[in-house]
Amino acid sequence: MSKLAQLQPYDAFNQALESNVHPKDWQNPTPTGRYNLIVIGGGTAGLVSAMGAAGLGAKVALIERELLGGDCLNVGCVPSKAMLSVGRFVQSLRRAETLGIQLPGTPEVQFPEIMVRLRKLRADISPHDSAARFSSAGVDVFMGHGEFLSEDQVKVDKATLSFSKAVIASGARPAKIDIAGSEHTDVLTNETVFSLTELPQRMVVVGGGPIGCELAQAFAQLGSQVTQVERSERVLPREEPDASAIVSDSLQRDGVQICTNTAVVGLSQDGRNKKVSIKDHNGTRTLDCDAILSAVGRVPNVKGMGLDAAGIQYDPTTGITVNDKLQTTNRHVYAAGDVASEYQFTHAADFMARVVIQNALFLGRQKVSSLLIPWATYTSPEVAHVGMYPHEAEFQNIRTDCYEVRFSDVDRSILESETEGFVRVIVPHGKDTILGATIVSPHAGDLISEITVAMKNGIGLKGIASTIHPYPTHAEALRKLGDQFNRTRLTPRVAGLMGQWLKLRRLKFRRLKLRR
Repeated sequence: MSKLAQLQPYDAFNQALESNVHPKDWQNPTPTGRYNLIVIGGGTAGLVSAMGAAGLGAKVALIERELLGGDCLNVGCVPSKAMLSVGRFVQSLRRAETLGIQLPGTPEVQFPEIMVRLRKLRADISPHDSAARFSSAGVDVFMGHGEFLSEDQVKVDKATLSFSKAVIASGARPAKIDIAGSEHTDVLTNETVFSLTELPQRMVVVGGGPIGCELAQAFAQLGSQVTQVERSERVLPREEPDASAIVSDSLQRDGVQICTNTAVVGLSQDGRNKKVSIKDHNGTRTLDCDAILSAVGRVPNVKGMGLDAAGIQYDPTTGITVNDKLQTTNRHVYAAGDVASEYQFTHAADFMARVVIQNALFLGRQKVSSLLIPWATYTSPEVAHVGMYPHEAEFQNIRTDCYEVRFSDVDRSILESETEGFVRVIVPHGKDTILGATIVSPHAGDLISEITVAMKNGIGLKGIASTIHPYPTHAEALRKLGDQFNRTRLTPRVAGLMGQWLKLRRLKFRRLKLRR
């Protein structure tokens, strides 16, 4: 049996996962000499740092105390998207009649089998993050707890490792609900929810951010009675209000009861039955449920790492202090990923690690502020964003123009009965340079990449408009944005000049015709 909650139930698939990302029989290597780079943490930022540095010829040590692959593989992107894909498929079956398909009956959800599939897919992907793969690439992989002893030494188990440079990529963990009764109540987080083998009939999800919305919708689609509690006035409070509203409507159509402007004030448990006390403008009431899922944010993993001994400044709530080159207050040590960034995304951690490799090993001057980081929330529909929001531009006194296309005006979306949502961009007034974009669509996470590529490479709306897009595709919405911009260039003066030109061409044609 494994003691790790992420590896429950301890079936063949979780055993296969463990054999890759935390082998029971793993023997730590004997350190020899000084390492060019020591990496503490085997999540995305750590793995990219270690593999990238080793591939360039550096002598690298990688330290991980739990599971290689970090949150993304084990308790984040991989298992959550596996579950979301099933929930989305179940919902498509439930609306089959609207597409002219008569099913023999209501789809029966076999939750235990869904979770078996999830564990299998996770195990199938795990060799990519395995200890054996990194070891074969020349990385010294240490399984154990890493702790700084000084400015240039790290201890792992009984071994002491010396380094020229180090990177802390210890990630983050779910924040706890710290209210009355929480210490005596079983509360799920993203670290434990994927170990469920039975579908909770009644679930309360605390938190209306991306994780809360994704899992609330997935469990509702699979048949749970879900109540979602959010302190703010709306779910996805970071996104634009109308984007948030579309997701909220979708969640409620799928059966999620949303309580906004509501605080959780108490938890209790009697056997398997749990109670959540909530308070809103109407007073206090109690929700009975079988499972409570906490999605109230994340806190950086900075405790017990000997950061003070290494002269590294940090904050327990915001993480490790870094400069624009991701260098800590110890000039030999860098930090990347969730432990040092407000952008807690796998792809952000990946590119932060690339900044670290260049700056730590090759005297680079790469700046993390130069990274253009898009993100997506994988609800149905998805919400994706890159760059500035309109309120951010307004705060910076940037005068902007806004262009928007509704998917109800996009043929492919109409044909697939997926017309909810929009794509919106903001540009400086009178220009076509894209400052930011928001997309709400079943395919928003994919569509945002075209906008991101355009922004990164200085391609404006005119460039998108002049690029041929296959018809019919959802990406046609992006081309339509460019067409909108081009139409604004047709001012009365330009239209008048063009009219005069065409009139002259007609007169010239008549004269030629008369001569003949």
